[in-house]
This record gives sequence, structure tokens and C-alpha cells, in this order.
Amino acid sequence: MPDMPSQHVPMPLGEFELIRRYFDRPGSGIGDDCALLRPTPGLQWLVSTDMLVEGRHFLSTVSPQALGHKALAVNLSDLAASGATPRVFFLALALPRADAAWLEAFAQGLFALADEHGIQLVGGDTTAGPLNLCITAMGEAPRAIARSGAQVGDEIWVSGVLGDARLALEVFRGHVALEAEAFAACRERMERPTPRVALGQALQGVASSCIDLSDGLIGDLGHVLSASGVGATLKLDALPRSSWLAAQAPALQHTCLLTGGDDYELLFTVPPGRPLPVVDVPLTRIGRIVEAPGLHLRDAQGHAVAFEGRGFDHFASS
Repeated sequence: MPDMPSQHVPMPLGEFELIRRYFDRPGSGIGDDCALLRPTPGLQWLVSTDMLVEGRHFLSTVSPQALGHKALAVNLSDLAASGATPRVFFLALALPRADAAWLEAFAQGLFALADEHGIQLVGGDTTAGPLNLCITAMGEAPRAIARSGAQVGDEIWVSGVLGDARLALEVFRGHVALEAEAFAACRERMERPTPRVALGQALQGVASSCIDLSDGLIGDLGHVLSASGVGATLKLDALPRSSWLAAQAPALQHTCLLTGGDDYELLFTVPPGRPLPVVDVPLTRIGRIVEAPGLHLRDAQGHAVAFEGRGFDHFASS
């Protein structure tokens, strides 16, 4: 009886081979027990950590390439809000299984954004478990832009447009129907946000306070107001929105604009009359810092608007 041809059985992808194949890049220093960092003299280190959990922060339908992008983008957005220049990051990754195709695409999305901003992966950890990503990013700045610097009379500004990420989520939930082009644009905002790093750097010496909009405008602005001990008046009609969000019912618009989250735009305050930097993203003035505590919403005629929503809370939100 002739010998049967042998079949190649691929070896399982182990932890250290996984790291070497997909995440160890020339000059990274990965492989030692600790990363050796040399701060630039005269600059502050700024550090941000964000965790993304499947089913909580992203849908199971997201592509691994987009997930790699977003995992780093949310950290870069935090550095941008502090006016920092990104330098290095660490990745902790829990995987249900070591899937080579998934890892290849995830690494492509991750490093494409890392290379765009000149930030290098220098360490981390991997383990088996439910899909969970945690990145710690570090940057440098002459001085961090804090949340606590808003002053009465300051103007409130935001970058870009708001609410599209939440609108995409409402489509996934089956609550809204959009044309294919509009849905694709909103899904891109939800799954591949753009960290406003250049804007954050340009706000050094300009903004009195700054925060990135990750948990919704009301919630994140509330952090600034609490830290600064002030209140704010917002003009609802001034909030920048896309044409497809503007076509929705007012109640849905307000939900997406005020509590939607995942926008990753920058909200910042500027003393009146201070020139804004020239940047490649639209900037919109949406309100003013006031002495009276709390957040006061106004319509186009200046009348008070009641709104019961709140920003996203990981333990209070369903």
C-alpha cells in the first residue's frame, strides 16, 4: 500500500511568536522586561490609559484593522486634549484565540496610525481571554492644558462635527435608517475616529482648558465645569452637525449631539478676543463660560431648553 502524503499541521501561534511576528518592530526595544525611556529635558511627560472591551466599547462586527486604529486613536485623543506630542505607547491585549489573519489586520490598523503620528510601541503584554485591548500612551509637552483653567467669560469651542458616531450606533440598533453613503460616513466616525493631535498642540498658550469628547458633550463639558468651578451656557443651534444628522428628528439630534460619545473631537475654552490657531479642521463657537453653576442650554431665540440626558458612564449606562 503506497504511503499517504503527509499533511502539514500548522503549529499553534504562541505568545512570544505572536509578539515577534506582529508587534516587534526594528528599534522598538520589545523583549526586555522594561522599556527604557529618555524624557526630553524641560518637557513634561503626559500619560493616558484607555481600555476597549468587546460589547462595551466596540461591536463584534468591527473590522480588526479599524479596531487597531481606534484602540490607539482614543489614547492619542487624550494626549491631544492636553496639548501633547505623542512619543511611545504600550499595548496589553487579551485574545480568545491567536488568529493570524485577525492579528495581521489589527496590527496594520494600529501601526498605520502610529506611523502617522510618529509614536512607537515599546512594550506591553498578551494573554488568552475575552477580547480586550488596553493601551497606555505617553507624550511630551511644555505644559499640559488642564480641564481646570476655564474662566468666566471664556468662549467655548469644539472641533469638527458632533453626533455621527452615535447616529451610526442607532442604525446598528435598528432605530434609524440611513442611505448607504451616510451610514458609511457615520460608521467611519464611530470606528475610525480622528485624534486632533495637531489642534491640541496648536492650542498650547491659547486654550484655558481642553477635553476630548469621548463620553458625550454634556458629560465631558461637565468635567471641565466641575474642575474649573464655573458654569456654561450652550447654544443648541450652534452645535456643528452633519447634513444626515440635521435631517433627523430634533429629539434624536439632541441625543446624538449632547450625549452620544465617541466623537473624539476637542472641546476647549478660550479667553474672549484671543486669536485661534489656523488648523485644518473646522472650529465652532458653541457657548460661553458663566458664573452660575451648571450647564444651561439655549435655543436659537435664547430660551432655556430642558434636556434630561447625561454623558456616558461605564457603570450606570446599559
